[in-house]
Amino acid sequence: MIRRLLLVFVSFVSFCTAAERKPNIIFILADDLGYGELGSYGQKIIQTRNLDLMASEGMRFTHFYSGATVCAPSRSVLMTGQHQGHTRVRGNAGKKNPLAQALRPGDVTVASLLKQQGYTTALIGKWGLGDEGAAEVGMPRRHGFDQFFGYLNQSHAHNHYPKELWRNEEKVPNEGYSDDHFATESLKFVADNKDRPFFLYWSMVVPHAHNAMRGKGPLGGAEVPDLGIYADKDWPGPDKGHAAMITRLDSYVGRMMEQLRNLGIAENTLVIFTSDNGPHNESGHDITRFNPSGPFTGIKRALTDGGIRVPFIAWWPGKVKPAVSAHVGYFGDIMATAADLSGATLPPDRDSISLLPVLSGQGEQKEHEFLYWEFHEGGFRQAALYQGRWKGIRRNGKMFLYDQRNDVAEKNDVAAQHPDVLAKIDAYLKTARSESPDWPVEKD
Repeated sequence: MIRRLLLVFVSFVSFCTAAERKPNIIFILADDLGYGELGSYGQKIIQTRNLDLMASEGMRFTHFYSGATVCAPSRSVLMTGQHQGHTRVRGNAGKKNPLAQALRPGDVTVASLLKQQGYTTALIGKWGLGDEGAAEVGMPRRHGFDQFFGYLNQSHAHNHYPKELWRNEEKVPNEGYSDDHFATESLKFVADNKDRPFFLYWSMVVPHAHNAMRGKGPLGGAEVPDLGIYADKDWPGPDKGHAAMITRLDSYVGRMMEQLRNLGIAENTLVIFTSDNGPHNESGHDITRFNPSGPFTGIKRALTDGGIRVPFIAWWPGKVKPAVSAHVGYFGDIMATAADLSGATLPPDRDSISLLPVLSGQGEQKEHEFLYWEFHEGGFRQAALYQGRWKGIRRNGKMFLYDQRNDVAEKNDVAAQHPDVLAKIDAYLKTARSESPDWPVEKD
């Protein structure tokens, strides 16, 4: 046993240190992009050739979950490696209580972990875990980022043409489409740091809608500089705009892949692409046209898989072999993965399992017994996935059970047929979360 563990350790070290320095990590996050909105995940209408190429050259995960069904808690899970019952931010608090939507001193993030290991770190795009005023304790540079350029809160980020953005702790004037600027800034960061290990958290805003524009103007809430290949489609404007936003997002990723190859650092850079939660219907577009949730039920704000199962692609030429993986993981696993790649020690009390074994094909990949989510809007709800198969959802005090192996759409409640499984999930849900004064709930 000891000899086998030693061989696994040596193979991991070989995988991570074959290059002369620690691997770069680029985490690209789309905003409200559905599981089914990429060609590699079954999309038939919207063109995403760069992300489809990335999926064919890398590892495409088919059973991967976001941290939550809305943006702020999902990003908190991502940054802290703790599931939604333990992480600091557990919902979208908005303007009424911005401190509840901010990280605090002492919160350990993926960025702070990597910074301690000598990484240069940057957040470009949307943050959502701190703001000016009382919530400034959550500002990005207080949580491990050397550089920040973008939006602090999601309300500001709903406008793709803001008059100002943040650079570090200062507001700077802005003209033009924000995600265009974020792409340029991300490419520059990579070029500037090509000779040292870096972590780039590129948090796009597309294809999130400008909610206030729904029903207004030719494109509704689907803000985009041009309609590109969709301009002549016989569709309503919001449908054209939504598709154009996703194809534009795809072009940004293509530029990054080309940049990494041109700089000669693609073989030393792990790139991950995913989305913060399920798809939206907030721009006024017809979601039935694009089938954004794929085979799953629900959209953003649902705890069925349409709201939380997301595309997840890992690309690392020469290290991650082209494959499709059914491994069940979630955003919280990024911290343990970053720790493995950088040589850091995973902080205690994390709900995080490294993805390095499945990515490398070396060693035994551990599995989560349970994954957990909750939602606070419109009445408290909870959900857990047990053994990668059984989804239990508690709403209005009642438990529902779905067998994802035989019912991916979660259409058939099988609670009566499997009382033993239901009892295990019910018991887990009662203990899954720690109490939080910012996110109290009424007991059933």
